[in-house]
Amino acid sequence: MDQGPITSVSTSIVLHEDKKYYPDAEEVFGRDVETLIQDTDTQSLSEPIIAPIKTKVFSVEESELPEVFYSRAYQANLMGLPDQIRNVAIAGQIHHGKTSLVDMLVTETHDLKAFEGRKEDEQFRYTDTHVLERDRGISIRCSPISLLLQNGKGKSHLFNIIDTPGHVDFIDEVAVAARLVDGMVVVVDVIEGLQINTRQVLQHIVQEGLSFVVVINKIDRLILDLKLPPVDAYYKILHVLDTINDFLKTISPLDPKVVSPHKGNVVFSSASMEWCFTVKSFAAMYSTRSSLKTPLDVDEFSKRLWGNIYYNPESKKFTRKNLDSQGTLTFVHFILLPLYKIYGQVIGESAEDLQKTLSELSIHLKPFVYKMNSKPLLKIVCKEFFGTSSALVDSILACIPSPVEGAKRKIQRTYTGPQQDSKLVESMYTCNQDGPLAVNVAKLFTSSDGSETFALGRVISGTLNVGDEVRVLGDNYTLEDEEDMAVNRVSELWIPNTRYKVAVNAVPAGNWVLIGGVDSLIVKTATLVSTQLDEDAYIFQPIKYVAQTIFKVAVEPVNPSELPKLLDGLRKVTKTYSLLQTKVEESGEHVLLASGEMYMDCVLHDLRLLYTEMNIKVSDPVTRFSETCVETSAIKAFTETPNKRSKITIIAEPLEKGIAEDIEAGKIKINEWPARKVGKYFQENFQWDALSARSIWAFGPDNLGPNILLDDTLPDEVDKNLLNAVSGSIKQGFRWSTREGPLCEEPIRSTKFRILDAVLSDELYTRGGAQIITTARRACYSSFLLAAPRLLEPIYLCNVTCPGDAVAAVYGLLRRRRGEVLSDSAIPGTPLYLVEGVIPVIDSFGFETDLRVATRGRAFVSLVFDQWQIVPGDPLDREQVTKPLTPALPTALARDFVLKTRRRKGLSEEPTIDKYLDESVLESLRDSGLIDRF
Repeated sequence: MDQGPITSVSTSIVLHEDKKYYPDAEEVFGRDVETLIQDTDTQSLSEPIIAPIKTKVFSVEESELPEVFYSRAYQANLMGLPDQIRNVAIAGQIHHGKTSLVDMLVTETHDLKAFEGRKEDEQFRYTDTHVLERDRGISIRCSPISLLLQNGKGKSHLFNIIDTPGHVDFIDEVAVAARLVDGMVVVVDVIEGLQINTRQVLQHIVQEGLSFVVVINKIDRLILDLKLPPVDAYYKILHVLDTINDFLKTISPLDPKVVSPHKGNVVFSSASMEWCFTVKSFAAMYSTRSSLKTPLDVDEFSKRLWGNIYYNPESKKFTRKNLDSQGTLTFVHFILLPLYKIYGQVIGESAEDLQKTLSELSIHLKPFVYKMNSKPLLKIVCKEFFGTSSALVDSILACIPSPVEGAKRKIQRTYTGPQQDSKLVESMYTCNQDGPLAVNVAKLFTSSDGSETFALGRVISGTLNVGDEVRVLGDNYTLEDEEDMAVNRVSELWIPNTRYKVAVNAVPAGNWVLIGGVDSLIVKTATLVSTQLDEDAYIFQPIKYVAQTIFKVAVEPVNPSELPKLLDGLRKVTKTYSLLQTKVEESGEHVLLASGEMYMDCVLHDLRLLYTEMNIKVSDPVTRFSETCVETSAIKAFTETPNKRSKITIIAEPLEKGIAEDIEAGKIKINEWPARKVGKYFQENFQWDALSARSIWAFGPDNLGPNILLDDTLPDEVDKNLLNAVSGSIKQGFRWSTREGPLCEEPIRSTKFRILDAVLSDELYTRGGAQIITTARRACYSSFLLAAPRLLEPIYLCNVTCPGDAVAAVYGLLRRRRGEVLSDSAIPGTPLYLVEGVIPVIDSFGFETDLRVATRGRAFVSLVFDQWQIVPGDPLDREQVTKPLTPALPTALARDFVLKTRRRKGLSEEPTIDKYLDESVLESLRDSGLIDRF
């Protein structure tokens, strides 16, 4: 950062040993300067004599509240009327116009003429406050803002809007926003259509049960860029909506959501030109400007403005079929043709002709406006023609519920406590502002210099006041284990508005709030309840993020003495980036796990410059692996406890396809469902027998872990009472083993561990946790290594949008990186192609840069985690030798990854089964020849 100007200097020279002042000091340095003399210099050479004034600001903040075109007092009063509130998020693909849509709303409500010398013809991006967002031109974190907007009838409503990033790496911010809102506005570029990030957003919306509105943005690009005829433009729009509906059917085929202009959940817009409309708002425009004696029926007329309905100008009749070929599609005749004429007149006609045309539309502009450039002039004309964004407001009001209407559905999906016989839940269902306090904190924000942290949450019940003493319940809080809980006092409250905050004394239920003084315990999310709550408090579920953390780097300080400073920075950056994970390996290295290169680049920027201000060494990027097996364990190997009093026999085998995905998606709730319900799910969906289905003990390594521990013992062979007594210890050993597998201490997935036998000591003190946990872990490891273990690597789904002559370059780059193309197809109505392929994550580093170079910047790529895939080769095959600085053969790739990963983590060179099995079992393995593999 640039050093700021020096505003004042205070000079002091220390006394000489004789303690006399320098005689001419006052004449040389001035009367107000104390001047002392010292023989030796006690100040370090690295420290400047006069320290510069440091200004560390990494985000834009308004020093004063900007002027708004409404009363802030009235806005505050509406906070107490949850029926008049809408909590919505703006989501979609990058560069599809989400931030521009919010800018349109900000421009309508804020007086921003003097803001940073802004010009009328330049891009604004009000919600992009971080320095990286402004430099890169993309959003990297969600930005909440509260606005007072009017509907078509002039009634004001309070809109809490959160602008989310569109880059696929920051899809976690969409999950955060989904927790705070009751519905979403999905923005789709009419040219590019349904892209991969929009698919992820729609899928998450359906899974969370949220309502949504679709905004078909950049309609004017059909006129200016593609120069499509009006009829072709209509079919292009229709194709985009059909694609969206087809995708929604694949998500929920039994009860698909449908978007259609007839339903009012489709808005057409050009956010950069600051206009939007729906078929109903356009019909209302015709009604107000019509010269007919009988006023138009807006509802009936709007029904005829979309679909295969034709209008014959001569007969002035609507028909379902174009019988005489004289009719025109109503959407083309009444909407697109006037729009095309406006754009054509503004861009191509003289000022006199334009003035005459606009006067026919009752639009009268001042003479100097006609001398403006075409873009600002077009924006002003469209603003006068379409009016405000009331069409978008009406669509949101009609399709997205208020906090009161959506409260019950949200609580049933997110609250972990009992839903009956609870005053708190009853209060949350009704959004009662006088009930017990409950706040769901979803994200942490820092101040512009990174010195303070604030919690963004939604008040679900009650009213949060400044000075309230609250219990902060972390993600790991339970009634049995209250360690993740602290009592804090609320120091400050604000209504967040991206570049500024409005301080308030209290915030009632149904609103968002930025809270100061409660962040000390919060890592990602938290639940706030009053210390006066007279019933058991439960937490809101931790947020389920869409992406997975598969991109890994290790960091360390250049100066080892600055390690505590690095640890403090890691703690802060982990709080502010929702998906980021940090861990310490056995070798002592500190590892950061993120979703992709862009995400990691932003994390390292903030870690270096904002939170630590130090030099950090960063390793080459690698990926996170997983381990699995492809066969059943070769033998029934048992493992004895250290005291030789008990032994456990476990075998491993691969899980059936689809089970791991269902567990991770939360479709099976093993802790909430009774054993009978869990068993029924496995019987109906995976054809398990009844005995096995009801003998599931645990998932691992956590409740959503893709591994299963199964009790497959028989009552006449094993003492079930003793086995159930140590079940908790066996589960802990199972979870420990699946968290760190034996190949290279990476998580195990898609593996079933079956307990076949257990010989347990009758004496309680000889079968404690210290004996059973480690034994169960060793038994899982040994059975896993005997079941043909394999290494899994993550695979990216690669979507590339490019011109047709750049498709060959995409093919070549994917082949060179072990990738392959799945399909390539032209985007209808455009010169662009969409190439879909897959590429291993470990081979994707730098792929985007190479692609831009190869296509001269004409290709845009999105990389999204798709699946786990087995790495070619046997990781335990010692015959596969890898040479230094030489690419590994395909058959030796798995072994090469395992050895290099173990070396990087400081583990022994070879994974071995010797330390997990007893000597008697090893002898039998040597006799059978199976030990030669290890």
